[in-house]
Amino acid sequence: MAYLPSNADDPRFFDFDTTKELGLELSDQYASASPFPHVVIDNFLDDRLIDLCLKRFPTTADPDSRSFDRDQERLKRSYNPDYLHPELRTLFASFNSRPFIRLIENITGIKQLAPDPYFIGGGFHEISNGGHLSVHADFNHHKPLNLERRVNVLIYLNKDWREEYGGQLELWTTDMSERVVSASPIANRCAMFTTTGESMHGNPSVIAHPENKSRKSIALYYYTATWDDMRAERTTVFRARPKSEDKVDWQVKVNHAIDDFVPPILARTAKRVVGKVSKHL
Repeated sequence: MAYLPSNADDPRFFDFDTTKELGLELSDQYASASPFPHVVIDNFLDDRLIDLCLKRFPTTADPDSRSFDRDQERLKRSYNPDYLHPELRTLFASFNSRPFIRLIENITGIKQLAPDPYFIGGGFHEISNGGHLSVHADFNHHKPLNLERRVNVLIYLNKDWREEYGGQLELWTTDMSERVVSASPIANRCAMFTTTGESMHGNPSVIAHPENKSRKSIALYYYTATWDDMRAERTTVFRARPKSEDKVDWQVKVNHAIDDFVPPILARTAKRVVGKVSKHL
């Protein structure tokens, strides 16, 4: 039975009366989790919704797709829900709906959450064989809406996935001294966690599926209207695991230093120079 009751035949998918109290029983577990607030829930959705996602999962890039193939993000691609099959566009609209947001609020204790109608960085994610995503903390500012990022919800879509295929979600301590959580991206598993500049996570274990299948997931991000313009805006910050071959993202480090110490009118020029230099390194 699915944790979140849903009706794959109802275009709304989720019902508010069902989610009014759902998740409150997990709030203490979430708040006390280490290394930062999080929860992992299996059998999260109706299995038919997982099947729908796999059936309609895109095979080609859309106009808003983003592809990454560098040391920190190898063979990764995202797909924007606006270009998906109509059934999937409806499903993603439901992920931004009141019933689903109430569930997240009940679990996390973070109230007045706002969804992202732009799905910046969100939607479907796919990492191909040989790819990975290094440990990182996420960007903290939604520029178009001037919101603060607060919660990640990841739903995995990989049937018959085994540990040796890699791609585990890892949660690390802020100082990168210890990996506390390692969760395989098995189908219908949901990972939900609070995002801050210290919530280090990723799937650094290289994908190695014997049938060359990719690692697929749904990525959803939620925000609050608490952004303070006096705060430092941060893009994704990658960190190297101890005794690993992980590469430091020096371009991001330099850009953040520029933001902190260089006047804005000069910072834009300095970042352009750094970007050009990094492409030739």
